[in-house]
Amino acid sequence: MKLQYYPETDSLHIEFQHRPIVDTREIAPDVRLDLDEHGRPVGLDIDHASTILELETLDTVGPPIAPAIPARRHSAG
Repeated sequence: MKLQYYPETDSLHIEFQHRPIVDTREIAPDVRLDLDEHGRPVGLDIDHASTILELETLDTVGPPIAPAIPARRHSAG
């Protein structure tokens, strides 16, 4: 998952999965959900983000963040 804030437009993009976007739906004023070819969410765009969200902090809760490079499996030998 990737969060990207664009201060010049005061917009926040959250990418859930790196897949092609084939449809976008406005789910609330200034909030759009990006969908892939199977209707699965791949991203979220929020315009006027500083008026909608608290951008000063980012807290994560839940599963630990996985390493960027998967662990290598060792074969028994």
